[in-house]
Amino acid sequence: MPIFINEEHKQFHLQGRNTSYIFSVLKNGQPGQLYFGKKVRHRDDFSHLIQLPAEPLGNASFPYEGDPFFSLEFLKQEYPSFGTSDYREPAFVLKHESGSRTSHFTYKGYRLEKGKPALAGLPSTYVEDEVEAETLTITLEDQSARLEMDILYTVYHERDAIVRSVRLRNLGNEPVVIERLLSASLDLPHAEFDFLHLHGAWIRERHVSCQPLRKGLQSIDSKKGVSSSNHNLFFALKSPHASESQGEVYGFSLVYSGNFYGGVEVDAYDTSRALLGINPFGFDWTVEGGRSFQTPEAVMVYSDSGLNGMSQTFHELYRSRLARGEWRDKERPVLINNWEATYFDFNEEKILDICDAAAELGIELFALDDGWFGKRNDDTTSLGDWTPDKKKLPNGIKGLSEAIVKEKGMQFGLWVEPEMVSKESDLYRDHPDWVLGVSDRSLSHGRNQFILDLANEQVVDHLYDTLENLFSSAPISYVKWDMNRNMTEIGSSSVPARHQGEVAHRYVLGLYRLLDKLTNRFPHILFESCASGGNRFDPGMIYYMPQTWTSDNTDAVERLKIQWGTSLVYPISSMGAHVSSGLNHQTLRETPLDTRFHVAMFGAFGYELDATTFTAEEKETVKEQVHFIKENRRLLQFGTFYRLLSPFNGNDTSWMVVDRELEEAIVAFYRTLAQPNPGLIRVRLQGLDPDALYKIEHNGEKMYGDELMNIGLLLPPFFSGTAITEHTRLKGDYQSHIWKLRKVK
Repeated sequence: MPIFINEEHKQFHLQGRNTSYIFSVLKNGQPGQLYFGKKVRHRDDFSHLIQLPAEPLGNASFPYEGDPFFSLEFLKQEYPSFGTSDYREPAFVLKHESGSRTSHFTYKGYRLEKGKPALAGLPSTYVEDEVEAETLTITLEDQSARLEMDILYTVYHERDAIVRSVRLRNLGNEPVVIERLLSASLDLPHAEFDFLHLHGAWIRERHVSCQPLRKGLQSIDSKKGVSSSNHNLFFALKSPHASESQGEVYGFSLVYSGNFYGGVEVDAYDTSRALLGINPFGFDWTVEGGRSFQTPEAVMVYSDSGLNGMSQTFHELYRSRLARGEWRDKERPVLINNWEATYFDFNEEKILDICDAAAELGIELFALDDGWFGKRNDDTTSLGDWTPDKKKLPNGIKGLSEAIVKEKGMQFGLWVEPEMVSKESDLYRDHPDWVLGVSDRSLSHGRNQFILDLANEQVVDHLYDTLENLFSSAPISYVKWDMNRNMTEIGSSSVPARHQGEVAHRYVLGLYRLLDKLTNRFPHILFESCASGGNRFDPGMIYYMPQTWTSDNTDAVERLKIQWGTSLVYPISSMGAHVSSGLNHQTLRETPLDTRFHVAMFGAFGYELDATTFTAEEKETVKEQVHFIKENRRLLQFGTFYRLLSPFNGNDTSWMVVDRELEEAIVAFYRTLAQPNPGLIRVRLQGLDPDALYKIEHNGEKMYGDELMNIGLLLPPFFSGTAITEHTRLKGDYQSHIWKLRKVK
C-alpha cells in the first residue's frame, strides 16, 4: 500500500519503490511538509518531525497571539500563501473581488483512490492498471471567500516519483482572479544543494548549468509562449558531491508546453523552497462562480543513486506512462529527411532520386520537409495554405507518396507548421483577425511569419479540418510538426479585454485540444514535435508526440552536449537525432561519418543529407550503419541509459545503454580533439550484471560485469576493428568508438 494515513494526527505518508513523502496538517489547518527522501518505515505518529524554532523568533509575525514559536516564516509547508506571516515566495496568489490578495485555506478533508485520474484538457502521466498507483486529494477551503482547493498527489508503487497538481474551485458568486497558482511547492530542511538546470539558445539547446544555491531566489522561466530553448522546464537540486552514479538528487519537471516558472528560494534560516508551475508573469485567470481551474502537473523525483538514478526514473515514467499510442513501444523507422539536402530547392524528380538511393541503403521512411506547399520557395510565404505546389510536385502529395510507398517500398512522412501563417497567404488575407496580436499595436515578426490564435476555437477547428483532410489524402505514416516563432504582442481578438491575461495559457490548451483530436484520428501516424529545433522539447508535447527534433544543430560534436543535457530528464526514444553531411551546415565543422553515426544512433535515428551524393565506400558504410540500427534499435531506444563521461567536464564523452535483462549493452566513447602522446584511460561501465560474463563483439574479449564496472574498458590511442567498420583509428579530431557487449550464456 503506497499511501498511509494517520487519521488521528492528520498525517499522510506516500511511499514509492525507494522513497517516502510525508506531510501533515499543522495546527493552523494548513498542510506542512515533513519529509521527502529515501524510503522510511511507516509509524503511527510523525509529529517528532515537525521542526519549531529553538527560541522565540525576532522580527517575525505569528498566527497565534502569545505563541512566538509557531511562525509560517519558519515552518516547512506544502502549499504556502503570502500575507499570513510567511514572507517567502508563495505557491499561489489570488485577487478577490474586494481587491485583497490575502487568502486563508485550511484543511477540509481528503480522498484516496486507486490509480490516477486524467486532468481535463491537459496532458498528464497515467496508469494502465489502477494497481500501479494511488492518488491522494487533499481538499482545502477558504470559507470566507467560498473557495476550495484540491492538491492532488499521485505515487507510483514501483517508481520513485511523486506527481502533483492543484485544482481551484469557486463555490461562490463573486469571481476570483488567479495571479499565481503553481503546480508544486516543496520545502526542504537545508540549502546544501547545487541548482542544476538546462539552458541554451537556438542550435545550442539544453546545456547543463550547475551552481551552488545562494541566499535569496534563483529561478528559470519562459515568457516566450513556449517552454523555450533558453530554459527547459526542469531543474534538479543535487548534493554538492553527488555524481552521475551516487549521491542525493531531487528532480522537478513540469508537464506543460508554455510559459513556466521554476525557482528555489534560500531563506534566512538556510532552508530551501522549490517551486514549479505556470509563469505568473503576464498571467491572470478569472475563475467565475461555479467554475474551476486546473494546473498542469509537476513531477518530483528523488534519487539516492545520483543523476543517472534520477534520469532513469524520468525516462521510464515519460517513455511508458506519458507517451501514448501505437508508437510508444514500437521501434521507430530509420528515416531520411530532405531539408539539409535540398532546403526549398527541389522537385518530384529530385525527391524520387533521393528515395531511390535511400531505399538501396535500407532506409525505411522518407520525410518531405518544408517547401512542398503554396508558393513556398523561401520562408516569406504560404504558411497556412496547405495545398501542394504543383510546379514542384505535379502529382501532388498523393501521387508522390504513393510512388514512394508502392514503388520504392518506403514509408512516407510530411513536414507541417500549422500553428503559423504568412502574410503572403490566402489564409491571412481571409482571416487577418486569426493572428495573435494587439489591435492597436504593430506586430513584431519572426522568420517572416505570425502565430495563429489557438485561443480562438474557430482557429483550432479550422486547423483540425485542414489537417484531417491533408493527412487522410495520402499514405502518410510520419508527421514532423514544426513551430518556428515565439509569441510577441500576446493578445486575442476572440477573448474579452478582462481575460487577455489568459491568452498564452488558452493558446496551449487550444494546441492540446487540436493534438488530442488529430492523434486520436490518426493513431498510425508517428508524430514528431519540432519548434525551431528544440524550442519546445517538453513533457507536454511527449504526451501527444513520442519524439521531438532535439535541435536544428546536427553537428555531431555539438550534439554530444545537447543530447547529454536532454538525457537528464527525457528518454533516448524521445530524441530525434540524424546523421547530416560531413561538412556541417551549422558549424562548418567536418566530422567522420562513423562519429556522426555513433552520436545519432542514441536517439530516434535518421539521416539528413543527400543520399545521391554518397561515394561507393560511403554507401557500404551507411548500409552497415542501417543494418546495425535495425539489429539494435530496441536496445538503443528502450534500454536503460547511463551517462559515463560528461562533455561539459572535459575532452572525452561516454555513455551507454543496457537492456532490461542485462544481457546486452552498447557503449560509446567520443574524443573531441586529438591529444599528442595520450595516455591510456579506462571507461567504467554501469548497470551490468556483476556476476555475468560478457563478450565484446568486435574483438571477442570476455570480461565479467564486475570487472567492466569497477575496472572498466581500456581505451588505447589506437586499435582496429569496431562493430561497424573493420578499421578505426582513434587519431585526429572528432573520433569515436563503440563496443557491443553480449552476455555469455
